[in-house]
Amino acid sequence: MATVTLKGNPINTNGALPANGSAAPAFTLVKPDLSELSLADLQGQKVVLNIFPSVDTPTCAQSVRTFNEQASKLDNTTVICVSQDLPFAQARFCGAEGLDNVTNGSAFRSSFADDYGVKFVDGPLTGLTARAVVVIDADGKVSYSELVAEVADEPNYDAALKAL
Repeated sequence: MATVTLKGNPINTNGALPANGSAAPAFTLVKPDLSELSLADLQGQKVVLNIFPSVDTPTCAQSVRTFNEQASKLDNTTVICVSQDLPFAQARFCGAEGLDNVTNGSAFRSSFADDYGVKFVDGPLTGLTARAVVVIDADGKVSYSELVAEVADEPNYDAALKAL
């Protein structure tokens, strides 16, 4: 279990992020067209998992915008924006914003939040995902992970991108 804050109030996750150097846990997410996207589909690519509570909050929306801008500059890298939002909400947001360099992945019908240790288990965001970034190298190993200490803060984009 890890503890972060939401506007200074502590809330807990169900576990811890995967350790750097460990094999990234397998996952299956739902894309906006309702097809599935798994880590196995991305074999041989670098992956940035931009994990957040909901695209309908200002900080989460900004993280998607920022990673979208950076993703166009990355070789052999897929940026996946992961939340419990329904695929329709993710698609609506990215469509309205003109964001097409990131891939949306809804965890609404998977064990992703449990497997990555980012599921809130108490507080007002219970059941949603914590704000985190996990970078997976082309061999499927975690090369960087960050659980953002204050949910209202943005992740350390520079550190995540440097890990690529």
